[in-house]
Amino acid sequence: MKIRDLLKISLLPIVFASLCCLSPIILVLFGLSTVSFASSLAPILYGEYKWVFRILGALLLAVSIVYYLRREKGICTLDEAKKRRAEIINIVALSLIASIIGYFFFLYVVVEYAGVWLGLW
Repeated sequence: MKIRDLLKISLLPIVFASLCCLSPIILVLFGLSTVSFASSLAPILYGEYKWVFRILGALLLAVSIVYYLRREKGICTLDEAKKRRAEIINIVALSLIASIIGYFFFLYVVVEYAGVWLGLW
């Protein structure tokens, strides 16, 4: 599995799982809210609703893995899945590990520094 394929599978779920802290930054950058409103919105989204965003990211990761396996790898039937079980397990494991590492890097490094740079937290 190539790095490009891992990014294709896990990039969108990482962004959706990080929306709890990314949405105040998006609101400020697009001029839809003030910095004070966005900074008051951030603890609510991260404190109370972070699990909703994480579940949404996990569901989106599952959908993207199934889409990748069906479209890119051509695994459409259960018989084909049984034959290529080791490959499927490897793809799922690599995608899960890459998504977890990407989520922590994106949320706690990229979004954190963007929020500090904008003065949100």
